[in-house]
Amino acid sequence: MSKTLHIAVLKGGVSSERDVSLVSGAACAKALRDEGYRVSEIDAGYNLWEQLQSAGPDVIFNALHGDWGEDGRVQGVLDMFGRPYTHSGVMASALAMDKHRAKSVLRDAGITVPKGGLIPRCDVATAHPFEPPYVVKPNGQGSSVGVYIVKKGDAPLHRLANKTDMGEAVIVEAYIPGRELTVAVMGDRSLAVTEIVPNVDWYDFEAKYADGGSQHIIPADIPHDVQKLCMDWALKAHKALGCQGVSRADYRFDDVSEELTDIVNKIVMLEVNTQPGMTPTSLVPEQAAFHGIGFGALCRWMVEDASWPRKSAQVISG
Repeated sequence: MSKTLHIAVLKGGVSSERDVSLVSGAACAKALRDEGYRVSEIDAGYNLWEQLQSAGPDVIFNALHGDWGEDGRVQGVLDMFGRPYTHSGVMASALAMDKHRAKSVLRDAGITVPKGGLIPRCDVATAHPFEPPYVVKPNGQGSSVGVYIVKKGDAPLHRLANKTDMGEAVIVEAYIPGRELTVAVMGDRSLAVTEIVPNVDWYDFEAKYADGGSQHIIPADIPHDVQKLCMDWALKAHKALGCQGVSRADYRFDDVSEELTDIVNKIVMLEVNTQPGMTPTSLVPEQAAFHGIGFGALCRWMVEDASWPRKSAQVISG
């Protein structure tokens, strides 16, 4: 009789996205039990090494979100622990979480990214870095945590002076009007394009995770060439950053600026998420289901895709 694999699902963690991760982890743990695995749920802390030693899993399913859990630090512990684990390895995780450096890699791969850069936080709090509208966000957090939109006519974000949790420098990017699109990558293929229609002014943390916070339209009602470019770029970004397992690329599709005629300039990739949400309202499970892959089958695939060691980032050119 073959051994039943023991899966440790990492959830919770220490980031600002802890609550979302608890939901993701619980959902994945249930799905994996339903698939016949033996599952231990670990509320991951800074003593993760001891927690893993105590559990003794065969495979580690990383359902953590935010800094520490998806920025390469936990992946470093998992590399040292020496058991197969899901999602991306140390280098890809660290690179994708560093928005400034990731943009450079994506740009070199021929992908259009927002104009802007890394600017001292206190400078942004004092004066407009450039003409509004623009977006201000931390360089190393996800899920739209700590993101500000400065509109035309707004004063500078003086409150940033006290936002030490955003780091000494912040990303400032030109605001891109239009529609929110996203593409999940599963292994070596892009799944679909989803349009996200927030029920609030923009796709913030609440719109992502609250019931009724947004509508997901799959497949997105967009021109075929837009769909193709989004799916091609998602896979290219996945490879350029060295991602493994599942990732998700987020875009803005500017279909309102009349001066833009080239499709390459109408589509802008905002970022790549190496630990996409796995909650009931999450986008990756929806795109998998669009291809007939149920939530349990998706989680099983992620376990079967797990490996040790995970590869390092491998930059490709456009």
